Amino acid sequence: MDFDRRTLIAGSFAAAALAPAAIDSAAAQTPPPTTDRAQPPGLPQPSETIDLWPKGPPARLEATLVETVSERSTDTLVTDRAVHGVTRPRMVVFRPDRPNGAAVMVTPGGGYQRIVIDKEGYEIARWLTARGFTAFVLFYRLPGEGWSSGPETALADAQRAMRLIRHRARDFAIDPERVAAMGFSAGGHLCADLGGRFAAPVYSAMDAADKLSAKPFCAAPIYPVVSMDPGIAHAGSRTLLLGPSPSAALEAAHSPDRTVPAGAPPHFLVHAEDDDVVPVENTVRLRAALKARGIPVETHLFANGGHGFGLRRAIGKPVEAWPDLWRAWVQTIGFG
Repeated sequence: MDFDRRTLIAGSFAAAALAPAAIDSAAAQTPPPTTDRAQPPGLPQPSETIDLWPKGPPARLEATLVETVSERSTDTLVTDRAVHGVTRPRMVVFRPDRPNGAAVMVTPGGGYQRIVIDKEGYEIARWLTARGFTAFVLFYRLPGEGWSSGPETALADAQRAMRLIRHRARDFAIDPERVAAMGFSAGGHLCADLGGRFAAPVYSAMDAADKLSAKPFCAAPIYPVVSMDPGIAHAGSRTLLLGPSPSAALEAAHSPDRTVPAGAPPHFLVHAEDDDVVPVENTVRLRAALKARGIPVETHLFANGGHGFGLRRAIGKPVEAWPDLWRAWVQTIGFG
């Protein structure tokens, strides 16, 4: 990685020394999003959360929001929850029994209209922890819900989350440098946006955690929304992120394929060519932009899989291999 490892670790230690005054990690945190329905037996459910902004997000709301969780599954053994109206953005923590020293921040999708809890959040978090990774599932604010920060709303949450993970690395037995990002669909857009604009000044520093880098060790946008070009953009995500009539400059600023810096982290890309929701051209363009900058990129395009396959909808198809391909790849770059 191109940021100075000594600076990062020294900053982490300095932040930890200031932690009692800056961030009270023992303070009561907002519970995970949930419903009243009983959860399937035998599946680990998170109980540990980290609020991103103890004094509230650095933005104003146009109108009052109420956090709402909906259950979309009728199968009592399979949950498919989604949340919207998040006003207290937070991470839900999944700890492995035997930490391998690496962490992954997961940004679920939902078209920037909602955030999927189970399919692209908790399920992949459980898969990661079973393999030694500490997983942090991020419930970010949605840019179309009236925040004054507009299209920078979710990125501010993602940057802050990465910095908090590093700030609290000792609490989770992780190396503060080895923190990756993984995102799905619109959460893949957020993951790719963080991979390119990790240093963009989208909020004002407020405490010791903000002295740390928000750059992921590596980024894995999975079937991601990337381009805001109307020809291939996911229309709903584009409208909720940028509004109904964005300028060409605004489209470019929020298309990760057009904002790749020379120092971007390595990327792992996965997409199904029969995706009828987010065209595969989104991933193809991001790959081309990364290659043009000389950024290491591993790309897997599958003939079949559709959109939103995650783990459960990939079973029995060649695309089912993608998590193991990711795990093999991260070992080659010194992360796994």
